[in-house]
Parts: sequence; C-alpha cells; structure tokens
Amino acid sequence: MANKRRLSGDLEVEPYEGPSGGWGSVRSLARSLTREHVPIKGSRVLLNQNKTGGFMCVSCAWAKPADPRVFEFCENGAKATTWEITHKRVTPEFFAARTVTELESWDDHHLEAAGRLTHPMRWDARTDKYLPVSWEEAFAEIGRELQALHPDSAVFYTSGRASLEASFMYGLFARAYGTNNLPDSSNMCHETSSVALPESIGVPVGTCTLDDFYKTDCIFFFGQNVGTSSPRMLHQLQDAARRGVPIITFNPLRERGLEEFVNPQAPGEMLTDKPTRISSQYHQVRSGGDTAAIMGIAKALLAREDRTDATNPVIDWAFVNEHTHGWDEFAEAINLCEWSEIEKRCGLQRDALEAAAGAYAQANAVMFIYGMGLTQHEQGVETVQTLINLALMRGNIGKPGAGICPVRGHSNVQGQRTVGITEKPWMVPADKIKQQFGIEVPANKGLTTVEACAKVIDGSVRAMVLLGGNLVRAVPEHRLVEPAWRKLRLTVNILTKLNRSALVHGEVSFILPCLGRIEFDEQASGRQATAMEDSTGCMHGSRGQVAPASPHLLSEPRIIAGLAKAAAPGRSIIPWDHWVADYGRIRDAIAATYPDIFHDFNARLWQPGGFHRPLPARERQWKTKTGKANFIVPASLASDPKTETRDPDVVQLITLRSNGQFNTTIYSYDDRFRGIYGSRYVVLMHPRDIDRFGLKEGAMVTLATAASDGVTREVGGFRVVAYDIPPGCIAGYYPECNPLLPLWHHEKKAKTPAAKSIPVRVKADAPTA
Repeated sequence: MANKRRLSGDLEVEPYEGPSGGWGSVRSLARSLTREHVPIKGSRVLLNQNKTGGFMCVSCAWAKPADPRVFEFCENGAKATTWEITHKRVTPEFFAARTVTELESWDDHHLEAAGRLTHPMRWDARTDKYLPVSWEEAFAEIGRELQALHPDSAVFYTSGRASLEASFMYGLFARAYGTNNLPDSSNMCHETSSVALPESIGVPVGTCTLDDFYKTDCIFFFGQNVGTSSPRMLHQLQDAARRGVPIITFNPLRERGLEEFVNPQAPGEMLTDKPTRISSQYHQVRSGGDTAAIMGIAKALLAREDRTDATNPVIDWAFVNEHTHGWDEFAEAINLCEWSEIEKRCGLQRDALEAAAGAYAQANAVMFIYGMGLTQHEQGVETVQTLINLALMRGNIGKPGAGICPVRGHSNVQGQRTVGITEKPWMVPADKIKQQFGIEVPANKGLTTVEACAKVIDGSVRAMVLLGGNLVRAVPEHRLVEPAWRKLRLTVNILTKLNRSALVHGEVSFILPCLGRIEFDEQASGRQATAMEDSTGCMHGSRGQVAPASPHLLSEPRIIAGLAKAAAPGRSIIPWDHWVADYGRIRDAIAATYPDIFHDFNARLWQPGGFHRPLPARERQWKTKTGKANFIVPASLASDPKTETRDPDVVQLITLRSNGQFNTTIYSYDDRFRGIYGSRYVVLMHPRDIDRFGLKEGAMVTLATAASDGVTREVGGFRVVAYDIPPGCIAGYYPECNPLLPLWHHEKKAKTPAAKSIPVRVKADAPTA
C-alpha cells in the first residue's frame, strides 16, 4: 500500500503512523486559534478550561481532576472552545442576504463556521428568510402556539451541553406544560447504560472515579475511541501503561489513541517524540461481536478455575456467594457456548480470548471501560450486562481500582438525567415536585428520541422545542424524518450557532440565540455560574470567561423562564424570574428536590475535582430487585440478531466520528488519525472485501441498507479506502451515513439507535461521462 494516495480531486489518503497527541495536536490547536481569529483571547481562555473557578469544557464529559495540569484541555476540547468564542457573527444582515432554501445547500461545516448567532429570528414564509424578532414577541407567539396544541403533541428535546440549572428548569417547564416528552441526547448514545446498569448493579451510571486509574492492575477497553472522543483520558491511560498495567482493547478499527500517545504537555516527550504504548493487547472484534468475545473470556476464566488449586481460585467465590444473584444460570450459559460459535460471532481466535482471560486472571483490581461500540446495537443492554458479569466473576465492583466506566459523550448529558430530563415519570420525585412547585407530573411515559421521530413521521407530534443540539441531522432515517419535520406546526431552536435543524423548519419557526457556557452571564444579582456532571458522576461549577457574542443574547435559564411563563402560565408556583435573577436559587431548588445527591449544592459548587454523587454499588450496596448484583444471561451471542444474514454481499456498517468533529459539529474535512484528508464521503473497507466486490481503492460507490421494509435507503458518492478493519465490516462517517440507519434498528429496551452495525450492500457507481 502506497504511503500517500490521491483518490479524487479532494480526497487524499496518507496512513498516519505517528502517535496520538504530540506535535499533531499542537499544530491542530494553532490552526483552531487562527481559524477563529482568537490567537490571544483563545490562549488566555484555554488556561481556565476544566479548572476550579474556570469553565467546564463544552465538548466531552471526561472527569476533571482536583489538581489540574497547567493545560487541562485536549485538542478536541480546544477546538470546541475556539469554535464557541470565534469572532465570526451570524447577524440579521446575514439572514437578509440569504433565503433558507439557499442556506440548506450549505454543508454542516460551513453552517456552523459562519459564526455565532446574534439576534432572535423568526422564519417568514413570504420571503423564505429568517427575520429579526423581539424576545417578547418570540416568547408570546411560541406560548400561543404551544397552548393551542395538546401537550403530548409537543416534544422538548435537550442536547448534552445544557447546564444542571437549565436542565432542571426545562424539565419542570415541560411537566408544567403537561408532558413527559423529554428525550435528550442520552437516547442517542448511553441510554443503553442507563437501562443495563440499574438491573445489574442498582445504579444508572458508572462506578469508577479518576482515583481508580491510579490503583488499577488491569484495564479492559471496549468500543471507545479515546483519541477522538475523550483525549484527556489518555493521561490516565498513559500513567497506567507506564506502571505496567495491561490495557486489553477490543475495537474493530485500530485507533491511534489506543495504540500510542505522546503527551503534548511533557517537554521531554515532545523533544524525543518517544510515544507511550497504550494497549498491551489489541483485539479487532467484529462489529456486533462483543457479547461473544466477553462470553469467550468468561469461558476461558471458568476453564482456568477448573484447572486451578482451590486455595487460589480464579473466581472470587466469597464475592459471588455474598454479593451476587444468578451465578448458576450464567455458569450454565457459559458452558453451553461452543468455541466455534464464539469465534464465528466475534471474529477472534480462541487463543486471543484466552490471552485476555489470562491477563484478567492475574490482576486483582480491574476496570472495564466502554463506549458506544457496545451501546449502539440491538441488544446493547445485554452486551453491557455481560461485561458486568465478567466484572462480577472476580469481584471487580466495589473495590479501589476496579469497576464499570461507561464513557459518556457530551459534557453534561449524564447530569441532565440526574436532574429530571427523562421521558420516564417514575425516574423523578413526583411527590416532591408537586409539593415544592405545584406541578402534577403526568403519569404517562413520554417519548424517547426514536419514538419522537416516529411520531413526527406519522404526524402525531406537532411541535419540537430543541434546547441545543442538531437533532434533525443526528437522528436516523433522514429521508423520512426531514419531509415530515417540515410539516410540523412549530419548531424552536435554542442555539449558539446555525445548523441544519434551524433550516428544516415547521410552519412557524424560531431561532433563539443563547449565551455559550464560556461567556459572562450577567443577571440581576450579578455574574452567574452554572454546574454540570462529568462522566464519573462528579459535579463541577463553571463560570464564563469572555464577553457575550452579542448584547441581544439571553441565557438558557432566562429563555426557559420566558417560554414557561408564556406557554404554561399559572401551571406552577415557580418564581421563574426570581430564579433567573440568581442561579443559586435554582441550585437550592435542585438540592431540595434531590437532597441525597445535591445537599449543600451551593457550598460545594467549587470543590476541587467536583463533589461525587453517592453510588451505593461502590460500597457494595445493591439497589436492585434481588438486593444483590445480578448475573444476567444474554439471550444470544449476537448483538444485532434481527439484521443477521447469510448473504455474503451484506456487510455491517459502523458509523464513526472523525478527529475533525464532535457529534454533528464538523470542524474540518480531515481525519488525521485515520490519514484521510479533504473529504468525509469515504467508506473504509478491508482489502479482501474490496477485491471480492470487484472494486478498486478510490472507486465511487453507493451504500444501500439491506432491509425489506419497502423503504429505499441509499447514499452515494462514497470513495473506497483500503483500511485495517475486520472483513465483513465497513465504516463511514456520522452523520453522513445516517440516512442508511432505519428508525426501527435500535436497542430493544433502551431505543438507542443501532448505529454501530447497519446491514448494507456496496454498489459500484456508474462512471460519469
């Protein structure tokens, strides 16, 4: 394979052989500062990122240490910061010069790259343009529109960036209005964890903290690209690797962040450019093969137990007997699994799984880290629970250096669930909400994101209010969702930047521009702070650092208060304006509603490293139906049995994020770590698959979903790139591949879209004249 290939006019491929971090990250940061015209301001602001008294990163949710580094940010976190504090502006004059139809032709990158929104805007049907509107008029009209609808025909979506204060208010607003339709971005990624963990260990979040990284003997890593999705974790992984801690990785693609790392903040490393090896074992499991791989490790462990002296058991029998339920059924399921079936399902050889089991058996304290590679499958809940079974076999929950660590994506997506953003009414303290706020929590379950999209398609949903995010672009089934979205009566987008969700609008549509997290938030009592929860369950304060992009911006809490007063007048006893005047009052209300987690909230807001939510499982207290940690037997070794096929022409598509993006925000067309430059319309294929389909690298192909439900799902214009990926699996970027993902292809319990294993066919495009 040549080192550098130009596959088309805009696409160049050059395999990346360097480490993650290093000079590549430094150069990327310099480009970000220059691109947004903030070299001086940006450098100053970054020094306060993820620091006590500073602001929490608007990108990933990874933990923030009590004793931070001088530069406590990563390459992608810096991109997110410079992207938000850009000098570029999207003003009323910008909209006056362009119709919405014209703006729809812009791609994701250029829409957001245009800059920060500055004024509230209302779509005008006569001119097909967004026109400026006063805040008072916007609130009044939105309120009238919502009051004219049945509450359950409106959906109140939340992206992961909204603060704890804004999320708490938003949940109360929706319930005062009369609905539990409160889906959020967790529905798209880790709702699988929120369903799996309580059934197994009695808590909805992971059990690990940063301290566990420094006490662990072994780390198992499943389906999470740390170099792109949460690069600051590389510091903890690097420290563990240097201590000789085995890091056992299961991931279909070989990702540079899981292979090698050079710390950009260590002068010695930068001068020598000598990387740290991260993974000690790297197993390229097939898409959807994780359950089989985990069961194979469990089977190898049980075989070791049978060969081991009873005085030195492999299974932690004391833990299993005292703290768990369901061992006999799980052991029987292990014994019934045949090695040939395990190998077929996961694409790995028995000796590879036995090597992983050997490392596990020799370690005392083991962490299990995973991402959306486990959660975004039809039976992702069972896969996560099977991973927990593996931890329970050797007592690796509830002791230092051990535990389950789901890596949440967006910066406060976990915290939103903690303060009541959920479609499940039984997950909120309804009695307290009624007593404190005069709100009768509706009894009926609300809609998940997938369910909301189905209701948009069938016309049952008439209004979408979006607190951040780019939902139209993020959801599956674009070809059905977008036309239906345009038939909505009302769409409201609370945003910092323009995106496609603001352009695919309803009959009445508003853009409400809000302050970003990094900006000063001045209210009646002075400058305000907000809070969020990180991926390890720690709560952190956050304070803005720069002047707002426009004097016409309002904070998220103030916008929510304005909407609540207009749409749900007299339906609560909440003093909305009083809360907005001083966010400390919102935190007092949160503490009164969730005292076990948020007692003394204001007093603890600036605790270095954050204050941790109580997690009974860390103390080996199991809040489950059995009163113990549960071994739960998977129904199948296949994570996506519904879409399994023997057709050799069907391959499994894995959707990916690039090094140049965060969620639907596209910073650039380059993916440095995968060596792809200039285009996102690529499909990564194993060379053997390229040959068997009669293709050549650089060929243009169309991907078509292999489904027989009467819906045509095709996306063309992809260039074939030879890549180290398991045969029978291909990969392409999200959200470009979203039209291939059927709405019905989701986790069966959590309703999380199964975006990591989409059955597709690859068809060569006809050559153009």
